[in-house]
Amino acid sequence: MVEDIQHSSDRSRIAIAGSTGRVGGALTKILEADPVHVVALTRRPDEVKFSPGVTVSTVNFEAPSTLREAMRGADRLFLAHGGSPQQVANEIALIDAAIASGVRHIVKLSAMGPATRLYPFAWHMEIEAHLARQPVASTVLRPSAFADLLKRSASQIASGTWANAAGDGPVNFIDTRDVADAARVALLEAFASESQRAYHLTGSRTWTMEQVAETLSGLLGREVTYRYRSPEEERTALAAAGLPPLIVDVMVGLDQVCREHGYREITSTFKDMTGKEARPLTGWLSENIGLFRKLG
Repeated sequence: MVEDIQHSSDRSRIAIAGSTGRVGGALTKILEADPVHVVALTRRPDEVKFSPGVTVSTVNFEAPSTLREAMRGADRLFLAHGGSPQQVANEIALIDAAIASGVRHIVKLSAMGPATRLYPFAWHMEIEAHLARQPVASTVLRPSAFADLLKRSASQIASGTWANAAGDGPVNFIDTRDVADAARVALLEAFASESQRAYHLTGSRTWTMEQVAETLSGLLGREVTYRYRSPEEERTALAAAGLPPLIVDVMVGLDQVCREHGYREITSTFKDMTGKEARPLTGWLSENIGLFRKLG
């Protein structure tokens, strides 16, 4: 467990980019219990609600000065951005604005995976490379596959037949709440001005899609069958469902990484950082089982 968490008397100011996302939202709530000042950066301040202890700052990527102003006085930044064609430009803009505003440590949410042209991994690689060249302490969090990815298959699982192009590749799923817990430690731990760290975050075991289907069958009390689709079949099925071409590319790419064992790594990093065991996938499935029940 990391022992060098800093709780300074002057209340460190931490900016959260991605405060309405899955990890950033959980992180914002966790930090409320720490003696720090949390600043939630958002493009739509009227659409979100935070606790009274969180300062909300509006950012506009078309106006770089708003990025610098939003982070004024912050000494640490958590950086996350939803996957999109704008992710690289927007995260780089936030990095540059943070440095100009005096931020001393940037914690970036990235992704575990191979060096590849596939999205979203290629986007993260480009952003990581930019961050590595900057005169600022940095920590990169590279989680394995989010358990939330299974939500994309909820309607199929509810129907009893689940298909994708992941095949029998072993996949290590991690709960987004665990990623938020690790992000808290990364933001609060001591760092040197030249520090550059990278943490690979995983659960405690790997799963094949068939094993996930078997577990869901037991939880639902009915059979869930997994069927492998070729990448071409998966692409056709996703396009027929009306998904935009970029989303189709991302989903087929994620399946390729799963199929080619890109998520098989198991590390003790989460436990080393937090002193806790990673939440098991079985627990996540049980908590979210309502998503996979038959409709009607």
